[in-house]
Amino acid sequence: MIRDAAPRDFSAILALNAESVHFLSALDEDRLHRLHAQAARHRVVEIDGAVAAFLLVLREGADYDSPNYRWFAARHAQFLYIDRIVVAARCQGGGLAAKLYDDLLAFAQACGVARLTCEFDLDPPNPASAKFHARYGFREVGRQWLGGGRKQVSLQARSVEARTC
Repeated sequence: MIRDAAPRDFSAILALNAESVHFLSALDEDRLHRLHAQAARHRVVEIDGAVAAFLLVLREGADYDSPNYRWFAARHAQFLYIDRIVVAARCQGGGLAAKLYDDLLAFAQACGVARLTCEFDLDPPNPASAKFHARYGFREVGRQWLGGGRKQVSLQARSVEARTC
């Protein structure tokens, strides 16, 4: 079941983030509270009463210090920025990320937001994320080095077609 994230989910969200921190930025409880408060969309997938995946998305105008978010904010007046999507290791390959992205696409269409943005690691490589995002129509629009040259990301965007009635 996909539903809105709530503070009661934060310990599970932090555990999932820690499980995949080699592909993400670290997250502590205070930062999660701040991001949740600003999120345009913060959703979880619950399976048998446990959080198995989550998605955290921000819109333009957020007070967020991420260099990737700021890269998009400097170039686009309107966008949804996928800050992170995490699926529990035990559930990977089960389509949960696709369900969260389908949910996000419907949300973007309903809100009239024409662009989704995100990034994934090129160095060190994250080929699973690259393949997943290509399948969802994301294309590279830039690259940047982070962490004093220890990490390079591919900045990605895709258009969201307006919903027809």
